[in-house]
Amino acid sequence: MGRRVQIALVSALALLIAAAIAAYAWDQAKADEIANGIRVEGVPIGGLTDSEAKQKLRNELVKPLEAPVTVTLEGKKYILGPKHLNVQADLQAMIDAAHRASRQGSLPSRLWRYATGDDVFDNLPAQVTYSHSGVNDFIDVVAEQIDQAATDASVEPGPSSINLVAGHDGISLDKDKLRSELNAEIGANDGRRVVRAPVRRTKPAVSTDELAAKYPTYITIDRTNFELRLWKNLKLEKTYPIAVGMQGLETPAGTYTINDKQVNPSWHVPDSAWAGDLAGKVIPPGPSDPIKARWMGFFDGAGIHGTDEISSIGSAASHGCVRMLIPDVIDLYDRVPLGTPIYIG
Repeated sequence: MGRRVQIALVSALALLIAAAIAAYAWDQAKADEIANGIRVEGVPIGGLTDSEAKQKLRNELVKPLEAPVTVTLEGKKYILGPKHLNVQADLQAMIDAAHRASRQGSLPSRLWRYATGDDVFDNLPAQVTYSHSGVNDFIDVVAEQIDQAATDASVEPGPSSINLVAGHDGISLDKDKLRSELNAEIGANDGRRVVRAPVRRTKPAVSTDELAAKYPTYITIDRTNFELRLWKNLKLEKTYPIAVGMQGLETPAGTYTINDKQVNPSWHVPDSAWAGDLAGKVIPPGPSDPIKARWMGFFDGAGIHGTDEISSIGSAASHGCVRMLIPDVIDLYDRVPLGTPIYIG
């Protein structure tokens, strides 16, 4: 009996060793397989060879991520393409992780899984990245094209008119919000790849309705037709006949402001050749002073003043100043504060 027991024990041991060797060999044979049920970011790769799994991951994870994302605003499109995305995928690392997941558990548990055909339910993270700095660069480019400061309403004066130029709202790209929405859309992998540009709008500081308050008084001078127009709250209040500078000494064209006001001023004679012996002198109020009643200066010695040379009104006769009839200049003087804009055309 003892001999038989020994033989039985040896036989049993041999069978166990053979079974262990077979089990080990079976386990090793499965070492290069990806277990059923393994997924990478939801993409099933169980039962595939390494090359098949790589191709599937490339098609379903990498290529969709490389697809352009379109940012839209009011009919315009801005394309975030592969250059900015710069997608990088470590396919081998994902395959290696799948193999490790396939080998999880003890040898007996793996053998049981092999025998019963059970799956390994494991969803592994994708090792795919894109350039966040490239996305930021793209956002900066979009902002440069979209951003516009608000434009205040303004006036566009002419010799005989004042035109109102409407203001425009400002617009600026909300970079932080767009960044968040782009990152969400890039990672969503849902095929849409379209984001509406989030923007903020700003109102101009001065609207068209507010222009009248900004310009309570305005003067325009029409040198061709020898007329001075006074505007109050951008509405024509009164028109006066005038004389302007003669050829070679023209009244300077442009936009200025009334920067000097005087009653019965002295004449500070310009140091110019046309002034002759009077050049550089100061002529006090009186018969010899051609500047009568009132003075409203606006630029480099040029101004508006009264004259007793009534015949010069309606002509180009002065040395650069704007001449008015004495009653008219007195009337105008009280209506025009310092700082009043004056356009000469």
